[in-house]
Amino acid sequence: MAIRKTNRLPQTAVLKQILKRCSSLGKKQQDYDEQGLPLDVPKGHFAVYVGENRTRYIVPISFLTRPEFQTLLHQAEEEFGFDHDMGLTIPCDEDVFLSLISTLR
Repeated sequence: MAIRKTNRLPQTAVLKQILKRCSSLGKKQQDYDEQGLPLDVPKGHFAVYVGENRTRYIVPISFLTRPEFQTLLHQAEEEFGFDHDMGLTIPCDEDVFLSLISTLR
């Protein structure tokens, strides 16, 4: 049985890339502090965009380690990739997203 090598980054590397992108996106539209972080996103949180209207939600970084949220991240990577200017876009209905995050809190 041969072992296949994948081009996937380790999970921690992917999470760091996500956080870096989320903290550096949208600089033209929002106010930022001297460190380049958005003023409307509290420390320990990041913004995601959900649903057809791309509604913005602020979620805790701790969600990144939860398997349920990681499933959404994998779907986002497959559908949109992480290398675009829209921010981290989650490909699901807002109702589903709100239901999921209410169980994670």
